[in-house]
Amino acid sequence: MKLLVTGGAGFIGSNFIRHILNKYKTYKIINLDKLTYAGNLDNLLDVASNRRYKFVKGDICDAKLVDKLVPQVDAIINFAAETHVDRSIMESGSFIKTDVFGTHTLLEAAKKHKTARYIQISTDEVYGSIQKGSFTEKSTLSPNSPYSSSKAGGDLLARSYFVTHKVPVLITRASNNFGPFQYPEKVIPLFVTNALEDKQLPLYGDGKNVRDWLYVTDHCKGVDLVLHKGKDGEIYNIGGGNEITNLELTSLILEYTGKGKELIKRVADRPGHDRRYSLNCAKIKRELGYAPSTNFKQLLKSTVDWYAANLWWWKKLKDRDFGSYYKKQYKI
Repeated sequence: MKLLVTGGAGFIGSNFIRHILNKYKTYKIINLDKLTYAGNLDNLLDVASNRRYKFVKGDICDAKLVDKLVPQVDAIINFAAETHVDRSIMESGSFIKTDVFGTHTLLEAAKKHKTARYIQISTDEVYGSIQKGSFTEKSTLSPNSPYSSSKAGGDLLARSYFVTHKVPVLITRASNNFGPFQYPEKVIPLFVTNALEDKQLPLYGDGKNVRDWLYVTDHCKGVDLVLHKGKDGEIYNIGGGNEITNLELTSLILEYTGKGKELIKRVADRPGHDRRYSLNCAKIKRELGYAPSTNFKQLLKSTVDWYAANLWWWKKLKDRDFGSYYKKQYKI
């Protein structure tokens, strides 16, 4: 099988590429990535020379480029997206362009060239916040940020191409990912690297917002199952089953980095901050045999250890324009 992985230089996309190349010894991958601030070819140094892997620098909104690449592959897995809620609140235009118009460009090419499979990678945030219980694939979409709204827009567009044009679309919606190579604007790598540098950890509000955490390789395994066994037109929730408050998460990070709670800095809550995300993943478990890892604390500790051992990877990211953004955002 030949795959077009968009956004493959990002956190989840790069881990997915590595997973596929290691598992399927005859598969070939084209990685299309614009290399925005969070796209990083250092994420894929270990596969860069693999003859079954090819990198193409480009934008999924570039219809001519997409039209050139899509006929070469059997399936499209669209990881390409602007994803950070904070940035979407400050500047939403790029989110709409990439997450909606970029998805449209890929779907048009898939329709034109009769691509065998198109997977839209989405997020639990499209469902909004839930106080009790968990969202199923049939739950109403109720996004509360420009980021989640742009992802919901892409999802609905993908669904419409299945219904109207019979494009073999599948949609996955995952909970919060964590693991190696995650750009250090997201909460776990931000807090881990700040703790390692004895910098403050900016904790929103009362810290009682709840997230379900999914180890990135478990997410990759779930997408792999959907790629090979999923039913066209279906949506699959992919969760880790590890719900924890942000305050509890922060305490664990401080414990694993050997730092004290004096590093915690309470900051004003984010506008429209969702209180709790929770996914019901019975469908993918029942129909496709998905089973995530169960030891969250062990996986979090191994993630902390990875960042501690790989300063070469994240230090230069935080030392460029990243630092000024977060000093402004959190006043630290």
